[in-house]
Amino acid sequence: MENRRKTERFSCLVPVDGQSNGLFCNTNTVDISRNGVGLISSHKIPLNQQIALELQLDENGEPVLVIGKVKWVKKIETTGNYRIGLHFENIVDGPVSRLDKYFEKR
Repeated sequence: MENRRKTERFSCLVPVDGQSNGLFCNTNTVDISRNGVGLISSHKIPLNQQIALELQLDENGEPVLVIGKVKWVKKIETTGNYRIGLHFENIVDGPVSRLDKYFEKR
C-alpha cells in the first residue's frame, strides 16, 4: 500500500473501545502518525465520516480528544475486514503540544 502520509507512521496495535455491536466493535488501530491513525475494522466506515477519538498517549497524562475524518477505506480480501485511514482534522480537548511531544519522543 502506498504511503501518502506526510509524517512518519508508527505501529500501534491497540483495540478501539466502542459500544457493543456499534460501528467500532471489532476495530483495532494499526498505526498512528502526527496527522492520523490507521484502523482495521470488520465494519465498512463511510468516507468523510467524522469521528471523535480520545487518544491516551501515555499512562500518566490526560487524553487528547481529536476529531478525525475517514479519508479512505479498502477491503482486505483475505479477511473480509476493512483497512481505514483516518486524518486528524481538529483537536477538541488537550494541548496540541502533547501530541507533538509524543511524536518527538518516538
